[in-house]
Amino acid sequence: MATFLYKLGRLSFRRRRYVALLWVLLLGGIGYASSAAPAPPADSFSMPGTDSQKAFDLLDERFPAASAGGATARVVIRAPEGEKITDPAAKAEVDQLVAALGKGAQVAGVADPYKANAVSKDGTTAYASVTYKVISTELTDKTHDALTDATDKTRAEGFTVETGGDAVQAEQEMGGSAELIGIAVSAVVLVITFGSLIAAGLPLLTAIIGVGIGVSGIAALGSVLNLSGTTSTLAMMIGLAVGIDYALFIVSRYRAEIAEGREPEEAAGRATGTAGSAVVFAGLTVIVALAGLSVVNIPMLTKMGLAAAATVAIAVLIALTMIPALLGFAGKRALRRKDRKNLKSRADGKDSKDRGLTKPGATHSTTAAEKTKPNLGTRWARLVLRRPVTVLLIGVLGLGAVAVPATSLELGLPDEGTSAPDTTQRKAYDLLSESFGAGFNGPLMVTVDTGGTKDAAAAAKTVGTSLAKVDGVAAVTPASVNPAGDTAIITVVPTTGPSDHRTEELVKTIRSEASGLEADTESDVLVTGQTAMTIDFSQTLDDALLPYLGLVVGLAFLLLMLVFRSVLVPLKAALGFLLSVAAALGAVVAVFQWGWLADVVGVDQPGPIMSMMPIFMIGVVFGLAMDYEVFLVTRMREAYVHGARPAEAVVTGFKHGGRVVGAAAVIMISVFSGFIMENDDMIKMMGFGLAIAVFFDAFVVRMAIVPAVLALLGKSAWWLPRWLDKLLPNMDVEGEKLHKSLTPASSPAAEDEREDRDNDEDRELEPVRG
Repeated sequence: MATFLYKLGRLSFRRRRYVALLWVLLLGGIGYASSAAPAPPADSFSMPGTDSQKAFDLLDERFPAASAGGATARVVIRAPEGEKITDPAAKAEVDQLVAALGKGAQVAGVADPYKANAVSKDGTTAYASVTYKVISTELTDKTHDALTDATDKTRAEGFTVETGGDAVQAEQEMGGSAELIGIAVSAVVLVITFGSLIAAGLPLLTAIIGVGIGVSGIAALGSVLNLSGTTSTLAMMIGLAVGIDYALFIVSRYRAEIAEGREPEEAAGRATGTAGSAVVFAGLTVIVALAGLSVVNIPMLTKMGLAAAATVAIAVLIALTMIPALLGFAGKRALRRKDRKNLKSRADGKDSKDRGLTKPGATHSTTAAEKTKPNLGTRWARLVLRRPVTVLLIGVLGLGAVAVPATSLELGLPDEGTSAPDTTQRKAYDLLSESFGAGFNGPLMVTVDTGGTKDAAAAAKTVGTSLAKVDGVAAVTPASVNPAGDTAIITVVPTTGPSDHRTEELVKTIRSEASGLEADTESDVLVTGQTAMTIDFSQTLDDALLPYLGLVVGLAFLLLMLVFRSVLVPLKAALGFLLSVAAALGAVVAVFQWGWLADVVGVDQPGPIMSMMPIFMIGVVFGLAMDYEVFLVTRMREAYVHGARPAEAVVTGFKHGGRVVGAAAVIMISVFSGFIMENDDMIKMMGFGLAIAVFFDAFVVRMAIVPAVLALLGKSAWWLPRWLDKLLPNMDVEGEKLHKSLTPASSPAAEDEREDRDNDEDRELEPVRG
C-alpha cells in the first residue's frame, strides 16, 4: 500500500499540470451537468414492507384524484372575538376564502369546512383542507403567492387565519451560508497550524473542489436517483470536513519530510505513501459506516449514506493525487518563512562542514538545542504517561456523566408542533389543538380493501363502528369510497397528539384488532397517515440498530486489524467510540429534548429527537472517530515498528500527530457547527450532534483515553496471534517496506537515522522513566 501510494504521489508531483487540469475539468463538467438537471425531489419517507407504506400505496392507486402524494395545506380560520364562524357574515367570508383557495393552477381540490364537518363544537373555528396536484418542491411561486394572498385578505377582515402543511413555504434564515462559516473558521485554524498561507490554502482548495464534484454529482443525478436536497446538504457537511482533514494530514507530513532535508518530489512521495495510507483506511472506515446505512432499508437514509460515502471517496482520491500535484507547484513555499530560512541555514552549514569551514560541534549543539524543546503534543503525552489511571478515570467518568440524559431519549419526527412559536405553521397547529383536540393534528387513516368486490362501504361501516369503541379514539368520520367501490378510507381522530406515546399505543391497538375485523368483513384493514408512518419509521430504525452496529463495527474492526496488526487496539478504538457517541447523544437530548441551552443553540421548541438521529450519528461519528484513531495511532505504530518502545511510540505519535489531529478536530467541529444555524431542524440537530461528538472523541477519547490505555497495555497493545498475523495480508500502512526500500539497512544514512531517533527518544522519555 505505502509503496504504491509513494509512486502515485511522485507521479502526481511530476505530472502536476495534467492532474490539476483533470480535476478542474471534472468539476466543470459535472457542474455543467448539475446546472442543466431538473430540481431535486422532496424528501420521501417511504418504508417498504410496513403497513403504513402499503396503505399509502393503496390510496395512491385507488384514489388517484385525491392526490395522495401531492402537497397539502390546512387553512385554519377563527372568527373575531365574540362572533361565531357559523354566523352568516362569517360564513360568507369563509366561502370567499375557499373559492380563492381553489383558483390556483396547481390545486387539486379544497374541502369546504361546512360540508366536511370541519367546524369546532363551540362554533368559533373552522379549517379548510387544500390538496395540490404536485409535491411541495414542485409548487411554483405563483401558487405560494395565491395561498398567501387569499389568507391575507381574510385576515384583513378581522379573522385569525393561519396555515399549516407541507405546501406552506418555510422561511429560510441562513441562505446557504453554513458552509461558508465552516470554511472561514477552517482557514483561520489552518493558517495558525501551518503558519503559511500557501500550505493553509491547499486543504481548503482541494476540499472545495471535492465537495463541488460530489454535490454537483448529486444534483445532476437527483431527478434520476430521487436524491433530495437534504442529501446534498449532508454530503456537503461530511465531505467538506473530511476533505480538509485528509489534505491536512498529507500536507503536514510533506512539511515534516521537507524539514528533514528531503527534496520536494521525494517528500511528496513519502507523505503520500505514509500519511496517504492512513487517509485510505480512514476514508474506508467512513465509507463503510455511511454505506452501511443501507441495511436499515429506508430508501431516504440509504441514499443519504451512499451519497455522503461517494463524496468521501472523492475526498480520498483528491487527497492522494491533487494534493501532491499542488505541492509540486508550492515546493518549499509550503513551509513557514522561518522554517525555509532554517532549512537553508542548515544546508549552508552542511556545505561549509563539507568544506571544513564549520567549527567542530557547532551544528550538533544547535540541533540539540532545537531538539530539547518539546512541543505541546510531546508534553501532553508525557503527562498522560505519568498518570494513566487518573486520566483514564477522569475521561471515562466524565463522558459517562454527559451520557446520562441519553437514558431519557424519546424518538420521533419533527412536526408543526415543534416549529417556532411565531410561525404560521405552529399557530395553525395550536389553533387546531385548542378547538378540535390534540388528535386533529395527527389523524389516522384506516383503509379497507375488499379485494375487488364492491361492498367496501358496508365493510367500512363495520370497521368504523368497531374503532369508535376503542379507548383513545375521539372521533371516526364516515367512510369515503372510491369510484370502483372496492376501497374505503376512514379517518380516526385520536384523543392525544401525534407525538404522544398514547397515540402510538392506539395505533398498535387498532392493528392488533385489524385481524379480527378482516375476518368479519373479508377485507384488508391497514393504518396509515403521517402519525402512523412516523411510528413505523421509528420502529424500523430501532429494529435495524443492532444489525447495523454489528455490521459497521465488525467491518471496521477488520480494517483496523489490517492497519495496526493488533487485536486490542481496534477493540479499544471501538469501545472509545461507544463512549463518545453515548456522550454526544446525551448532549443532544439535554439541548433538543430537555431544552438546556436552547436559546444559545437556537432551539425554538424542545421535543423528541428525530428517529434517524441515533443511527445516522452512529454511522457518521464512527467513521470520523476512526479517522483520528488511524491518523494518531498509525504514527505510534510506525514508531513502534521502527524500533521504539511502547511508551516512546506514544510520545512520538503525539509529537508528530497531536497538533495536526487537534487542528483537524477543530476544523471538523467548525464545519459541523456552522450548520447549527440552519433553519432546518434535522440539519441543525445533525450539525450539533456531529460537532459535539467530534469534540468528545478527538479531545477526550483519542487525546486522553487512548494514550492512557496504551500506556497501561504496554507491548500487549500490539499483540497479534501468530496464526492471525500470517492470515492477514500486510498492507504496510506504517510504511515499513517503503522505509526499507528507500533506506537500505547497511547504508550510513540508515545508521545515522536510527542513532538520531534513539537519541531523540531517550531525551523525550527521560522524565517518564524517572
